[in-house]
Amino acid sequence: MDTQKIAAVVGAGPGLGAALARRFAREGYAVGLLSRSESNLRPIHQELEKSGGRAGSYPADATDAASLKAAFARLRQELGGAPEVCIYNAGAYAVAGVLELTPEQFESAWRIGCLGGFHTAREVVPGMLERGRGTLLFTGATASLRGAARFSAFAVGKFGLRALAQSLARELGPQGIHVAHVVIDGMIDTARVRSMSPGREASTMLSPDAIAETYWRLHGQDPSAWTQELDVRPAAEKF
Repeated sequence: MDTQKIAAVVGAGPGLGAALARRFAREGYAVGLLSRSESNLRPIHQELEKSGGRAGSYPADATDAASLKAAFARLRQELGGAPEVCIYNAGAYAVAGVLELTPEQFESAWRIGCLGGFHTAREVVPGMLERGRGTLLFTGATASLRGAARFSAFAVGKFGLRALAQSLARELGPQGIHVAHVVIDGMIDTARVRSMSPGREASTMLSPDAIAETYWRLHGQDPSAWTQELDVRPAAEKF
């Protein structure tokens, strides 16, 4: 039996990944942090433990089924159970025209943006089914809904992830698993974005902590009124 509720963040890193980890840790969840980059995991892990939370770091490549399986096996062993909540937050931001983009780049963007979500679902759904409840959340983007010029690789991955979320919601909802897809329409306020756009006003960007609050509220929804998809954007964003 689980001694503590567990949340997993696949694609943990500075910005939204860290904010999601903090939000669930604040509610007493042990947080499993997964990322291809161990350097992304270390500061989040240290921050959670410094604030009195419990966390585990698991370097893994979500596009590699064996790598992800090994990471989740370690997570279950070290944190004492299977995740009740899992958030797929990985993505590959590839921007190039069709004649510039290589087939390898295109495939890699799809594997990270979509295939990794499929691998993740296969790892966490069995534990949720056994428990009879669970929440599986997917991070989408404006590109989930429309493909902009030079964003074909990013859009294909995000379109596919959205389709996966819809299918899983219809399959797993009747079995007690809440599957939702969040369309993030705008730039997230991170150090990286600020370095790329110096002088950009905070009011034109999404706060990572505010987005994380939305994910938390999705997890807490009553099964009689589940949301399958929602979109979030700054008040100043044109859409």
